[in-house]
Amino acid sequence: MADTAPAVFFGHGSPMNAIETNRYSAAWSEFGATIAKPRAVLMVSAHWFTRGTAVTAMSQPRTIHDFGGFPVELFAVQYPAPGDPDLATQVAALAIALAGPGEESPVALDRRWGLDHGAWSVLVHVFPDADVPVVQLSIDGTKPPSWHWDLAERLNGLRDEGIMIVGSGNITHNFAELDSQATRPAPWAVEFDEQMWQAVQAGERAPLVGYEALADGLRAAPTADHFLPLVYVAAQRRPTDTVRNLVDGMDLGSFSMRSFSLS
Repeated sequence: MADTAPAVFFGHGSPMNAIETNRYSAAWSEFGATIAKPRAVLMVSAHWFTRGTAVTAMSQPRTIHDFGGFPVELFAVQYPAPGDPDLATQVAALAIALAGPGEESPVALDRRWGLDHGAWSVLVHVFPDADVPVVQLSIDGTKPPSWHWDLAERLNGLRDEGIMIVGSGNITHNFAELDSQATRPAPWAVEFDEQMWQAVQAGERAPLVGYEALADGLRAAPTADHFLPLVYVAAQRRPTDTVRNLVDGMDLGSFSMRSFSLS
């Protein structure tokens, strides 16, 4: 029987973290070196934001360089982790209960996407040998946070089969608030990050699915893409889990880099 795998949220920040050694990438490497290797990773990345939900179902996903204006060294990075079509089929089957009467499974099998930088920019540090299969689950931008929480809860049992459920995004992510010259973090971002962190530790659903109504909620996440991976991981919280902060801090003035695990 496989060991119960953790659920992990990574505040991934800039794609450059893939090739830089800093306190964020060092924390991700340390985490990977101190856990039992999972059977596979189910990844929810901010950078696969779709209409409808899909799961990668190919045996060898490609490495996607979904950005521009970065050094050639970053475009040269390849992360040749295998996929797991059987896991993809299992994920799609688990979601069937969320379909309405007469509807098909709300999760489609996809054989075109791959691993975007929200996935591989952290996994190159966590599992540098690319020897753990990775399946990506897209984020349906047409659904409310409560729907995503419900889907995430249905995936929880995968942890007992050795599947590590990973969310990769940022708790606060607003390009209009970016300040590359900031000498101290923006107070509103620090406060919102702490509010969400407290909710995760307490196992509270309401603040996470209702973040848009909170003070600075829409300032922290004017689009849902980077926030919803947090919802997927927070929904994995079990009463027996230990919540461990891996690293925190603000990049570019207001981008939360918090990463944490549940195990």
